[in-house]
Amino acid sequence: MGHLTTRDAYKNLEERINWFTQGAPPSDTLYKILQVLYTEKEAKWVALLPVRPFTLKKAAKIWGTTEAKAEKLLDRLCEKALLVDSEYKGQRQFVMPPPMAGFIEFALMRTRGDIDQKYLSELYWQYMNVEEDFVKDLFFATQTRLGRVFVQEPVLTNDKTNHILDYERATHIVEEASYIGLGTCYCRHKAYHAGHPCEIDAPWDVCLTFDNVARSLSEHGEYARLISKEEAKEVLERSYESNLVQIGENVREHPAFICNCCGCCCEALQAARKFSPMQPVATTNYIPEIAAENCVSCGKCAKVCPILAITMEEEKKSSGGRKVRKHPKIDTEICLGCGVCARNCPTKAIELKHRPVQVITPVNSTHRFVLQAIEKGTLQNLIFDNQAFANHRAMAAVFGAILKLPPLKQALASRQFKSVYLDRLLSMQKKNQK
Repeated sequence: MGHLTTRDAYKNLEERINWFTQGAPPSDTLYKILQVLYTEKEAKWVALLPVRPFTLKKAAKIWGTTEAKAEKLLDRLCEKALLVDSEYKGQRQFVMPPPMAGFIEFALMRTRGDIDQKYLSELYWQYMNVEEDFVKDLFFATQTRLGRVFVQEPVLTNDKTNHILDYERATHIVEEASYIGLGTCYCRHKAYHAGHPCEIDAPWDVCLTFDNVARSLSEHGEYARLISKEEAKEVLERSYESNLVQIGENVREHPAFICNCCGCCCEALQAARKFSPMQPVATTNYIPEIAAENCVSCGKCAKVCPILAITMEEEKKSSGGRKVRKHPKIDTEICLGCGVCARNCPTKAIELKHRPVQVITPVNSTHRFVLQAIEKGTLQNLIFDNQAFANHRAMAAVFGAILKLPPLKQALASRQFKSVYLDRLLSMQKKNQK
């Protein structure tokens, strides 16, 4: 390892980041970003680590050093939010977070003096808003999306409230969380330093993380501060009032984060605008409908829509063709179903209705990882990465997720995994279903 050049160290790290489903396309800008976030020594050592959870003992063995020295470096990486730690059955474990939502955001979730945040923000802007390869890969490389939109609960009528599922409600996620962290909005922080401040002057302190991620970020480096459930609900209310969209991890159980996003700074909402009609995040199960008899053509719904899915169009009378006042038209093909328009309608002419086709949400992170890996053809990386999943619990979780997939996805998984054991499991499942 001592013979590696500086370029080699960051190149190896880049390859390690790209080993799993969510990666970061190589470019000179990415190289500069990694140089800001990692020292050369850190890049060399992190490039050798499993991307899935590992122990102190495992890290020391990989690095060929003592556990005391390994723990010192692991603690430093946690302090820089380049690793996240947790405890499982009394044993401390570490994991390398993905680029997003992960170490890219963490670097700007608080004010830091150890890095040049303006320079880093400019690099981020170049990498994501100019070069675009990262954003395209992040949001459109797989059918299963990284994030999903939460509906704004206050705008639902009573009959819709009675039918909304628990995992569709941000307040339910708050209630279920063991830990809740509040941090600075990475998107608006980045845009500010890059010379593109938020157009609606939305609040910055609205980034919510949950459970182990919240605990780790609060204990190491104060990237988030732990807050109560009541405070978290107040954050949601402030975000509703600022017309922000709630986007969280695309899972039903224990999502790691909920971002409160504006259309001018958020990469996901920017991608929705730029690459329409492709949707970068999973929509809610709702779609707005306009009652024409109650609409006063004020145009407020079009102004507040974060992805510009509403336009004001002129209608013509049947006789004479004389132009009349404009009326809002919703592009339902790209609408996220967030409810911002309904909240802002002064005459309550907009109501959220259930979509005709139910949006399917992965059960948990393992389910989502497996789906995305199958769709991207990298399932074998998920399983065989440096024996990251070489324990019964992790393997059982992966196999369990595969067995819940539809037949086509199961066939793709079997082909990529090339596992006799998985083939037998799938065959047994088919026999039991007959």
